[in-house]
Amino acid sequence: MINRVVLIGRLTRDVELRYTQSGVAVGSFTLAVNRNFTNANGDREADFINAVIWRKAAENFANFTGKGAQVAIEGRLQTRNYENNAGQRVYVTEVSVDNFSLLESKADSDRRRAQNGSGQGQDFGGNSQNFGSADPFANANQNNNQQNGNNGQNANPFAANNNSEIDISDDDLPF
Repeated sequence: MINRVVLIGRLTRDVELRYTQSGVAVGSFTLAVNRNFTNANGDREADFINAVIWRKAAENFANFTGKGAQVAIEGRLQTRNYENNAGQRVYVTEVSVDNFSLLESKADSDRRRAQNGSGQGQDFGGNSQNFGSADPFANANQNNNQQNGNNGQNANPFAANNNSEIDISDDDLPF
């Protein structure tokens, strides 16, 4: 049997992080996933898919994402049920997340958080800590340049030495 779900979308709200009685972290969120087609009016519709993530991954996901963040999730589809206060049986279908990927840069994430009123980042654990000048979300070349005192000069390996455009003909491209 195969039960795999892979989705790319945006969070409709901040992750709701809770803890079970035994101290296990669980995060709940809804992912808005655009459909591949438009409706009769030419508007693109979206599906809103509930998901749940557990343990340390839930804490990390809640700390590094927020409303509007573009993410990819991978997991399995599960259905559970419970009896509500009115005595009715309620069925819930959701994705149980195994893996996730953040699909936006740290700068985009910080800019979105500032627009949402969440501030410029978060203070995890009650105090501010500086983990060095290297940006953990930057690519390895940028971090190496910063650590070697290069200050990002010529950080783009494809840029010409005099910062002019590189002359490439269409015949040189593989596609």
